[in-house]
Amino acid sequence: MRRVLATVLVLVLSFNLAACGNSTGDVKSAEKGPDSVKENTEASVKTIQLGHGQTEAHPYHLGAVKFAELVDQYTDGQIKVEIFPNATLGAERDMVEGVSMGSVDACITTNAPLTNFNSNFNVFEFPYLFENVEDAHKVLDGEFGQNLMDELGNIGIKGLAYFENGFRNVTNSKREILTVEDLAGLKIRTMESEVHIAAFKAMGANPTPMNWGEVYTAIQQGTIDGQENPAMAILDGKIFEVNKYLSLTEHFYSPAELLINADLFQSLTTQQQEAVQRAAQEACIYEREQAFAFNRDKLQTLSDNGMKVTEVDKTSFKEACQKVYEQYSDEYGTQIAEIQALLAD
Repeated sequence: MRRVLATVLVLVLSFNLAACGNSTGDVKSAEKGPDSVKENTEASVKTIQLGHGQTEAHPYHLGAVKFAELVDQYTDGQIKVEIFPNATLGAERDMVEGVSMGSVDACITTNAPLTNFNSNFNVFEFPYLFENVEDAHKVLDGEFGQNLMDELGNIGIKGLAYFENGFRNVTNSKREILTVEDLAGLKIRTMESEVHIAAFKAMGANPTPMNWGEVYTAIQQGTIDGQENPAMAILDGKIFEVNKYLSLTEHFYSPAELLINADLFQSLTTQQQEAVQRAAQEACIYEREQAFAFNRDKLQTLSDNGMKVTEVDKTSFKEACQKVYEQYSDEYGTQIAEIQALLAD
């Protein structure tokens, strides 16, 4: 009887030890489980690096931050946008090339550098093409603007949205500009845009293409007399320290494109693509609001910093710039006519 009880006891103990062993294994699995889930979740998060050439105070950056917030929200944290301001990823032209090649994920660029990769975007560079931002938005946000964005697919880029710089104005250190005749002979820094250069030649100035980072010193040293930019760039670049006169010529409307590498965009799920596109469109509206308020409010700031801000009669400037439309009629006449027809509706 004792032997039977001993045998039973051994069997019970063996069963309990086996059960504890399985339980211990389950606990370890349970303890490991959340870590495994976390690792898998972290591995599934995709990071998009977005570069731009302006400071953290610029509407580009404010729009980029909004875009990042919305992408995170609309993808439930599956996609993160990491922002690199101050040309950390390169000058605008370099970033566009990088997005095309896939070495840069995404960027915000002023329109002019983009024309080096698709010349059809030059149509937005023509002087006095738009009377106001509402006209510009009508064209950019409609079929015309979308068709141009679609063309970027040929060079490996997906265009997400049109951000905004606003209207560009002339500053200089020589004299107040009231009519186009006052521009005669002034050395004005322009962007590397053939249409911009042609426009300033038509207005009698001496256009001098130059990297933005060199402008302040060039004015300070007398290499150039002035430059042209929206108010926010004039303030951001501290141009008020080296140029006394700001004339509200509003000669070019300056859009800016939010771009992403096409292969990267296509690698996202359909839902993620829709989320990124939605975030871009909403961030675009926000950025434009910031740019408009920035340009309006900073005029007073520039005045407070010693600049003489002058309203101008644009008639003489517009008349002089008709030469540019004639010069490029064979290349862009059809596009310009289409835009004018859209605005006439």
